[in-house]
Amino acid sequence: MTMQDPIADMISRINNAKLMKKVKVSMPSSALKVAVAVTLKDEGYIENFHEEVNGPKKTLTIVLKYVDGKCAITKLSRVSKPGLRQYSNVADIPRVIDGYGIAILSTSKGVMSDEQARKNNVGGELLCEVF
Repeated sequence: MTMQDPIADMISRINNAKLMKKVKVSMPSSALKVAVAVTLKDEGYIENFHEEVNGPKKTLTIVLKYVDGKCAITKLSRVSKPGLRQYSNVADIPRVIDGYGIAILSTSKGVMSDEQARKNNVGGELLCEVF
C-alpha cells in the first residue's frame, strides 16, 4: 500500500514520539523528509538525524531534542495537504507565533524556513509549522 502523504506521516511519528518521551524516531526516508529534517536541525528543534540504507530501502532516524525534560518541539502541524495545497508568495508568508516558531516551505530554491525564504525573496508551498 502506498503512502498518500509522507510529510503528514513524518509529523505524526515525531508528535507520537514526543508524547511518549522517546529520544529517537525512525521512518521511511525520502529526499523531502531529509530536507525537512535538515531545516529542523538548522533551526534547533532536533538534535540530529541520520539516514540508514537497508537494502533497497532507506530509513531516516531523527534524534529529538529535550531541554529540562521537555521536547524542543511544542507543536508540529501540517499546513498544506494533498487535498488542499497552501501556497504563499514572499509577502504573505505567515509569522508563526510572531516569530517564535517557524514555517517550513518548499520553494524553487529548496526546502527552507520562513525566515530564509524572506531573505531569499521566494515563496512556495507551506509544508508545516513548528513551535
